[in-house]
Amino acid sequence: MTIVGLDDTDSRERGMCTTYVASEIAEQLRDEGDIARLLLVRLNPAVEHKTRGNAALAIHADCAFDRAFEIAHNSLESLAETADERTNPGLVVADHGPESIPESVGAFAVDAIRDHLEISEAANLIDERGYRSWGAGNGRGRIGALAAIGSWRSLSEWTAEYISYREPERWGTTREVDHESVFAAAEWGYPDVWDTVDCGEDETVCVPHTPGPILHGIRGDDSETVRRVADRIDAEPIDSSRLFLTNQGTDAHLRDGTIATARDGWAYRLDGRVATAPETRRGGHVFVTLEDAAENSLECAAFEPTKRFRDRVRSLRVGDRITVCGEVSRGTLKLEKLGVRELVETERVTPTCPDCGRTMKSAGRDQGYRCRDCGTDTDEKPLIPLERDLEDGWYEVPPCARRHIAKPLIRGGFDAPTHPER
Repeated sequence: MTIVGLDDTDSRERGMCTTYVASEIAEQLRDEGDIARLLLVRLNPAVEHKTRGNAALAIHADCAFDRAFEIAHNSLESLAETADERTNPGLVVADHGPESIPESVGAFAVDAIRDHLEISEAANLIDERGYRSWGAGNGRGRIGALAAIGSWRSLSEWTAEYISYREPERWGTTREVDHESVFAAAEWGYPDVWDTVDCGEDETVCVPHTPGPILHGIRGDDSETVRRVADRIDAEPIDSSRLFLTNQGTDAHLRDGTIATARDGWAYRLDGRVATAPETRRGGHVFVTLEDAAENSLECAAFEPTKRFRDRVRSLRVGDRITVCGEVSRGTLKLEKLGVRELVETERVTPTCPDCGRTMKSAGRDQGYRCRDCGTDTDEKPLIPLERDLEDGWYEVPPCARRHIAKPLIRGGFDAPTHPER
């Protein structure tokens, strides 16, 4: 067997999609022998030069090494949108099957998902392993291509996506997909199939808005259910469909860290205490500061596209203890989800006079409070219970704002109660 890895064939303006290129290559490789699987691997969403979805693809094929390279090379040269100077496709072909992936290549895949890598690092490892490669432009796509090859060894959790492609003559035109049928299919497949729609925003999340070849992509926990949901959608004619195993919906990009050591370009799970009251700034973005016991602090933000999740952040109060997840960029953590660990349940308020019911006034520094009418006094502000709009547990951004790699709460496996969005 051989493994074909590829990345960076699409353009934000001109279209194309690396999953489509991989599907076309797989169809040709099938004439040479069996195709075991196709992998769709989401890489670090925080890297500067990421593609639109930052996906790299791998094909596990029963095909001769040189022949696999020839087929894949020809397809990339004809399909990659290299007219866009920001598109730098890469191809890597390994002369072994998935069971023989070296440890170093598996480790490279983990780094590509959680860290930042240079083209030279990929080139050196490709040479060291004796793989064949090709790249256009600066060849940056070889980073993702090599990572896709190594992913089968390094990742333990896989989900499924079933992608249906448009007829080529329809590319760039408005997609014809029946809105109601998508919602009905999503309801039928939930919770095994997720992020198909956003009920709160009345949005068909599975249908892209870019000029590329994808009609819709259905994500879920198992291959059979995503196929069946796709079959329930009424839409324009489908040219072809393909099933991918993927690390989408797994939180594979997150690393445990601390506020003191958090740095730009990495995605984290961080524990801390809310240090400032939430603040809504221009554009509708909501900011709050988190700090640790040593008073190291980090600004966290729920940006406007996260919609109703911002109300969760606005409900936080100084003193709440939470866990936050997201990418750090320019010193700010972009919130993907948060876990409420401990809520402040009482607050001190200015006392009222027990005789006349009026608000008491300060009697002077460290002298308590006194009613100016009745002369009644008290030493300190009383504690009263707080009504909170939050409960313990995990909250998340809605499907319309979720990153491909982020794990939806409905998938389970979290360490506290969950409050899923759908």
